[in-house]
Amino acid sequence: MVLMFLVILCPVFLSAIMMPSWTRKTESFEISVPEQIYDRSDVKKMRLTYTRWMSVLSLGITALFIALILISRESEELFSILFSGIVLLFLLLWFWVYLIFHRKMKQMKREERWEEQSTARVIVDTNFRKGKLTYSNLWYIIPFTISFLTIICSLYVYEKFPEQLPMQYNFEGEVTRYVEKSYRTVLLMPIMQLYMTFLFLFINIMILKAKQQVSDNHPETSVYKNMVFRRRWSAFLLVTGIGLTLLFGFIQISFLVEISSQVLVTVPLIFSAAVTFGAIALSVNTGQGGSRVKTGMGTEGEVMNRKDDTYWKLGQFYFNKNDPTLVIEKRFGIGWTFNFARPAAWLILIGILLAAVGIPWLLGGF
Repeated sequence: MVLMFLVILCPVFLSAIMMPSWTRKTESFEISVPEQIYDRSDVKKMRLTYTRWMSVLSLGITALFIALILISRESEELFSILFSGIVLLFLLLWFWVYLIFHRKMKQMKREERWEEQSTARVIVDTNFRKGKLTYSNLWYIIPFTISFLTIICSLYVYEKFPEQLPMQYNFEGEVTRYVEKSYRTVLLMPIMQLYMTFLFLFINIMILKAKQQVSDNHPETSVYKNMVFRRRWSAFLLVTGIGLTLLFGFIQISFLVEISSQVLVTVPLIFSAAVTFGAIALSVNTGQGGSRVKTGMGTEGEVMNRKDDTYWKLGQFYFNKNDPTLVIEKRFGIGWTFNFARPAAWLILIGILLAAVGIPWLLGGF
């Protein structure tokens, strides 16, 4: 059990430790900086200090985690609560450490007046949207087909489902909760298949429509990198979506065919680990916005070409009511985030959360 949860925690630790190295060279601790500043000795020292702090914090949390396992090994429920608390504690401490370095970088930028020494220009490549930024949405026909086949087959063999459906297992593979068979409970997994497919399709569309960010110093290189960045994550989402749909289908089959409970516990864990490490590998290889993509197109550098620090609250949350963009690249981390000044962003987030909680509740999964 210790090894299993360390496998879950290690990717989180690694992401926290390495995050400053995965972002663009024009952003340091979520403050826009001139490219040459990124490799300056004092800024390098800041990143090294951050890495050391997060490494020590990760080791401390791991030690605490092992100690709590020894305390709660007789109670799985207590362990689950303590594990959730440890993860929350780590995330809060991580954010606190990040804020320290974010404020230091912000102060350094203000004192050295980097913004006054640069010229802000917005570059728009009118041909950018004509390129293949993501994989076609038609590929999602595959998980949709799997989902509808699962629904049809489940209804066809409804009478063969057991009267009590297992819904929850402990770490030893023992069933800890059953629900009575009904059309609602039988269709829980297929409906979740559809929900997840719609969600991944929506994310793919958002990747396509996300705000264009082009370096004014090397526009062609910047455009190419951004296209590669979007297509790689689009492919990752597609493969993950298909895999998740198959996983839900596998769980549905387990209601009809006897499958070892250990297998039912192990398969989702293996899938989760594969997705997590795949995301980390893609982040390391690609970087934010394609910053780590090798192009062979000459100089790889970028310059500070945006003066939008004021719109990034705590360097994390983008609020700009004058920007019609709904989705924009993150500054800290890999991927995209919303423009939270847009009401549509809040409606989408609330809708996704309500659906994630509401579907299992309405179909009897809770």
